[in-house]
Amino acid sequence: MRIARPYSGVSRSGATARTGPHALPLARIKKIMKRSAGDGSGGDGAGARMISGEAPVVFSRACELFVAELTQAAWAATLEGRRRTVHAEDVAAAVRDTDLFDFLVDVVKPRGDDGGGVDAGGRLPPAAPVHRGALD
Repeated sequence: MRIARPYSGVSRSGATARTGPHALPLARIKKIMKRSAGDGSGGDGAGARMISGEAPVVFSRACELFVAELTQAAWAATLEGRRRTVHAEDVAAAVRDTDLFDFLVDVVKPRGDDGGGVDAGGRLPPAAPVHRGALD
């Protein structure tokens, strides 16, 4: 059985890289990066063939920070509703009320908006993929 160890900072040209177990699987991040780079950004359709070993680690950390920031905003909406459980409607309110999350407005729609928002059970309906197959 593998025992998880705390992260150790490794200095690489002034930046701190994290080693050890990651919250998000690095192979999955690398796969998404390769697919996303091949979606027409290069013009030749080839996409990114090579991705350094450090890039997925940076993306993993960025995703962790993004989720933490969105969670804090959703928690604030939860407390405004005098509840102690974060619901999908709280995430939708956080996206709606925070300028930082404006790019998510089309993905997370508030309740009563064309029937595509949060249902009575607090669940979001399946959303159309933003990036073609990026999460498959």
